[in-house]
Amino acid sequence: MSRSRIPRFYQLSVSERIALLRQRGVLSTDAAAHLADGTSALDVAAADRLIENVIGVFSMPMGLGLNFQINGRDHLVPMVVEEPSIVAAVSSAARLVRQAGGFTSVADEPLLIGQIQVVDLIDPERARADLLARGDELVALADSGHPKMVARGGGARGIEVFLRGATAQNGELLVVHLLVDTRDAMGANLVNSMCERLAPLVEEISGGRVFLRILSNLTDRALVRARAVIPYALLETADFPGERVRDGIVLANEFAAMDPYRATTHNKGIMNGIDAVALATGNDWRAIEAAAHAYAGRGDGYGPLTTWSVNDAGDLVGELTIPLKVGTVGGQVESNPAVRLAHTILGVSSAAELAEVMAAVGLAQNLAALKALSTNGIQHGHMRLHARAVAAAAGASGARFEEVVERLITDGEIKVWKARQIMQALEESSDGDRAIEPAAPVAGYGTAAAVALPAAHPAPTATLTPSASATCAAALTPGAPGPDAHLGYGKIILMGEHSVVYGYHAIAAPIGLSVRAQVTRQASLRKPVIADWDVDGSVREPIRADLSHRVAALIVTRLGVSDAGLRVDVFSHLPRASGLGASAAFAVALIRAVADSFQLTISDAEVSSLAFECEQIVHGTPSGIDNTVATFGRSVLFQRSDAPGGHTIRDIFTPHPIPIVIGLSGVESLTKQTVGLVRSAWQRNPARYDAIFSQIDGLVLAGVDALRRGDIAELGELMNINQGLLNALQVSSPEIESLVAIARRAGALGAKLTGGGGGGAMIAIAEPGGTEPIITAMRSAGYTTYLTEIR
Repeated sequence: MSRSRIPRFYQLSVSERIALLRQRGVLSTDAAAHLADGTSALDVAAADRLIENVIGVFSMPMGLGLNFQINGRDHLVPMVVEEPSIVAAVSSAARLVRQAGGFTSVADEPLLIGQIQVVDLIDPERARADLLARGDELVALADSGHPKMVARGGGARGIEVFLRGATAQNGELLVVHLLVDTRDAMGANLVNSMCERLAPLVEEISGGRVFLRILSNLTDRALVRARAVIPYALLETADFPGERVRDGIVLANEFAAMDPYRATTHNKGIMNGIDAVALATGNDWRAIEAAAHAYAGRGDGYGPLTTWSVNDAGDLVGELTIPLKVGTVGGQVESNPAVRLAHTILGVSSAAELAEVMAAVGLAQNLAALKALSTNGIQHGHMRLHARAVAAAAGASGARFEEVVERLITDGEIKVWKARQIMQALEESSDGDRAIEPAAPVAGYGTAAAVALPAAHPAPTATLTPSASATCAAALTPGAPGPDAHLGYGKIILMGEHSVVYGYHAIAAPIGLSVRAQVTRQASLRKPVIADWDVDGSVREPIRADLSHRVAALIVTRLGVSDAGLRVDVFSHLPRASGLGASAAFAVALIRAVADSFQLTISDAEVSSLAFECEQIVHGTPSGIDNTVATFGRSVLFQRSDAPGGHTIRDIFTPHPIPIVIGLSGVESLTKQTVGLVRSAWQRNPARYDAIFSQIDGLVLAGVDALRRGDIAELGELMNINQGLLNALQVSSPEIESLVAIARRAGALGAKLTGGGGGGAMIAIAEPGGTEPIITAMRSAGYTTYLTEIR
């Protein structure tokens, strides 16, 4: 079993993580108990013996950097840090490097430098020569006070003597460097005491006066070099080919090499990882920082500590060289129980090995930062972690914590005051899962009642932010809509297709692929014009020419406005006839854009109701799920009802984002046709098909529970069973079955069709970091893929 590779570790509770480490033999029973009850922390009495004027003990989070393979050995890396995203980012980068064979890291013999300052010299050159001539005597004297260190193989290794130039009042400055191997100790006290011991003899030999006697924190005699070689194919994302990611990382490193302002931030990112390990292992992170930045400033200017280049095979090569003098023994390590525990988890055998691990962590942290900066930006993965910190600061806890986080992200205003506002709203609700209630005038989603609106009102409020993001959404083409455009969200059905039409439950979620519409009024137009802009800048007809104009006619009729002189520009990232809700997204975007153009106020519930009527034009007997998700942009548990009061629609929140790979079969899916075929079969044998629908419903409800717990392994199994039942309904296709098989072979936990079937799209879920092999396998087979996530 791999020591450092622990899939879905982040999804577990703290107690479950500790129990898992105990099961794997990483923690003893006592250590696990100390972590679980908090007694591993430094107590006040012990703290009072370490520093002065103690009034308490300050705590910080300790997490585990996962997936590290360094010099062929696995390491779980304890990290103490307060900044969100650091542990997650370094674990992701380590997993990437692991697939390429892991890190290599080599530490020099770890020497510290003690400095003895000599002034008031009569003959500086003669003094320098005499000190060098008696170097062995000085080394022997330094070792004489530390026989145990010498017995362990350490001790003084030699001296160096430098003339640094004239002082203001004390003549030439001479500096003696004493080079000391402190073995596995940090060694500051040892080196300082050696320098004190040498001072009288240095004065005697040089004829000068010794002033300062102290170690140097520029530990350039204790360099560590970490290296990783990554085939560019492993760098591929849904948005960016591997070569582009590789070249972007190299270009970002060149920026740091040419600009000290960038180099400072570049190196700070490296130290994010190294300092976190230093804190966990009881090492002097301030000394490590000082040495690193001094080393980065050697030569003509300040530069990056890493280099990223491309070798002859086209691989990305990353190298970090950094001074790292650390310790694994000594008072700071042995007096703090949390530090002792961190060393137990890390499992290194020497200070040199610890330095090698820390250098690999620094290189991984730099890789994660440069990869993010050169692709989707550093904020892409940071906002969720920032939202968690904000929710904690606002006092959110228990079952409400994740819901507060989700709503902060959805709202886009990640502030403490907003979190408290959300908490207050949740407290006022009697139901933990807030239902989406239709507005009073609407009898239920999908009713045919006209939307009665006054002639003129202020424009509607800002468009909803989708709760799922796709990293693959293509950039909008020139002429794309501005901020006044309106949005309809694409969707996936996670579970419950077809059975949802018959009153059973389904789980649906928005995706980052969407449709935007912009309406302008031009007096020169005699009839409405609908222009659908494809992502390549060409114009196509949305849905079908006849259907799109029928949808538009229904919308203007229901809103009570004239279509004379209307021009509609549609900007769609959704592939049509794919089961991803393109027609509903088109209707929602158009409704919002028309309403805004005529300054009409329309609620989301009314938008959804009218979009359902539009869906009836396109699909005949839709369930109502597409228009709901297209409007509200949230993951929901949906149940159709024709009874008064409308459908039952409840938000679903999962504790962690769940990656979703979407695969397009290349065959158009006609939902109206597949729904009709299933209806005909049901009418011939309702008992048989109701039994299948009931089985699917049970899977859906179990899936809701798995989502709420963040159990994606269970969710994947349920999806696989659901796919089998959909195949029994004869709504799958050879292309979909091929994609499902490819995804499962590539590591998908679950894979199934989404939407009406008969072609269209399928979805696959994987553990975080596990989507790239699935995407690569699908693309290699010639299929188009997208990457999104459920939140």
